[in-house]
Amino acid sequence: MSAATGRLIVVVLFEGVDLLDVTGPPEVFSLVRRELADPGCYRVVLAAETMDPVTTSAGVRVVPDTTFEELSDSRVDTLLVPGSVETDGPGRVRALAEPAVVDRVRDLAGRARRTASVCVGAHILAAAGLLDGRRATTHWSTARQLADEHPAVRVDADPIFIREGDTWTGAGISACLDLSLALVAEDHGETVALRVARQLVMYLKRPSGQSQFSVPLEPVSGTRRVEELRHHIMDRLGERLTVADLAAHAHLSERQLTRVFRSELGMTPSAYVEAARVERARARLESTDATLERIVTECGFGTVDTLVRAFRRRLGTTPTEYRRRFRPSGAEPSVSP
Repeated sequence: MSAATGRLIVVVLFEGVDLLDVTGPPEVFSLVRRELADPGCYRVVLAAETMDPVTTSAGVRVVPDTTFEELSDSRVDTLLVPGSVETDGPGRVRALAEPAVVDRVRDLAGRARRTASVCVGAHILAAAGLLDGRRATTHWSTARQLADEHPAVRVDADPIFIREGDTWTGAGISACLDLSLALVAEDHGETVALRVARQLVMYLKRPSGQSQFSVPLEPVSGTRRVEELRHHIMDRLGERLTVADLAAHAHLSERQLTRVFRSELGMTPSAYVEAARVERARARLESTDATLERIVTECGFGTVDTLVRAFRRRLGTTPTEYRRRFRPSGAEPSVSP
């Protein structure tokens, strides 16, 4: 492939690849070129085994710009590895990592300044041995699969992206934009990344520690008793909600309650209550001017210190910093005293 100016971004293409994983990041890099009025600052190419069109998971056909062989003499700045899944039962998916794709990614990563996976592309990086001994994330729906199949990888399903040296892993779907913005920030600084975020109508770039999904959006449990408890918790976050209180409400022993929560929701009752309180506090910080003391009372944290510790533990930031980052400009102030 002939030499050209600008950072070379290579997006790996293969049959069944997730469409948004392929198209999202290039849109971010395109906006950087526009913001900087520098068409040559990034050069994005889609690379596949051959020049034949690739059919994505959405059924949309994508035409490669080049082949893997043609990149053999190219200096790759950033290798982006999207993913693909197959259905594994109702509402369940399984990430795929075809050996031929894994081999190509391993070779390209050895010649790239940095490598990043998008969504379940982390399974391909793991199969190539590129995540061994590293902390990594992926879409929450395949995190257990990643941990089971690659025990040398320290899987953390919560953050929207993780950086470990020259290797980045991103969570699913729209988080590909956050990962791409983080790469832009590394290259051109936070100011440029925030300008691009505004163009994308993403009020501010989300920090890597932000959780992949909100508590109320978690998959519905298959157990009616747990579902009722979840609604009970959300309706009474400002009240006392100990494990003993919840067990008594559900007519279960504390041990039975903990076992059911771990089985259905993947966490203890106490962890779920804290996550729900953090979620409620996030919403208040984003949409109101309520003081931290008021939010503590409304969400049942007890003290401001408890609120701060919960935010640091779950989001990697403080309530004050979260409000500064995520309160939209011009948002209506709270009417609460």
